[in-house]
Amino acid sequence: MADVVELANSDGDSAQVHLHGATVISWECKGQEMLFVSEKAVFDGTKAIRGGIPLVFPNFGPWDLGPQHGFARTSQWKVGQQPKEENGETSAVFVLEDNESTRQIWNYSFKLLYEVTVGKHNLKTTITAENKDEKPFEFTTLFHTYFRVPDVTQTTVSGLKGLTYVDKVLGGKTYTESSDPVSVKGFTDRVYHNSPSEHKITNVGSPNFDIILWKENLPDTVVWNPWAQKAMAMSDFGDNEYPNMLCVEAGYVSKPFILEPGKKFEAQQTFSCSACCS
Repeated sequence: MADVVELANSDGDSAQVHLHGATVISWECKGQEMLFVSEKAVFDGTKAIRGGIPLVFPNFGPWDLGPQHGFARTSQWKVGQQPKEENGETSAVFVLEDNESTRQIWNYSFKLLYEVTVGKHNLKTTITAENKDEKPFEFTTLFHTYFRVPDVTQTTVSGLKGLTYVDKVLGGKTYTESSDPVSVKGFTDRVYHNSPSEHKITNVGSPNFDIILWKENLPDTVVWNPWAQKAMAMSDFGDNEYPNMLCVEAGYVSKPFILEPGKKFEAQQTFSCSACCS
């Protein structure tokens, strides 16, 4: 597809990035596909791609000014740097700048750079937001990562015990997490605050693979699975796909970041995959 940029390195790992939303739609590590993309995902540009790693900017969640989760994931990005390999890593850079469409709903001048890097058994995504306006603006942002899992009830997420979280399933009330690791047994939509820089996610891709998620300048972690009833309500999500995905999302979402004129904000996440039992 002309709208898909492919990255591969000498170790055989690879990624694909769709220019619609600069959405990472594939990451193969050690021969395993680690990201979930719905069989009903739409690629014609009419809506966000359901799966992979959609980019949330400049707003997480419902938005009075525009579409839920902002416009970055539904905008057409440009290639700022074609894939190039250096020191065993292959990187590409994607660019989104304000335009007539974005200014109609969010009247600021900005530039987003999104770098995707495939390393040896790891994937790194880096977002840089630059305020090119003469006035400050505030935003929230998040990597909305969909992991492909063989059985979501057997997948766990570490590093959440003791954290406060907003439970959107239970009316947005705040609770304290008592489990470690956390597993998902039903409709789950939680925003964990001040989460650690590292999480371990078990049973991703296939039952014997684990992911280490490392994040920088992303103080929140979202855990989401729509379960059966919500899955059936989404036209771009298969009714029976929910057992095979789990969203674990690194973000800056519990409060807005205020970016002053001429300044930049940078945040990054890295996934590394390993066979847990080899």
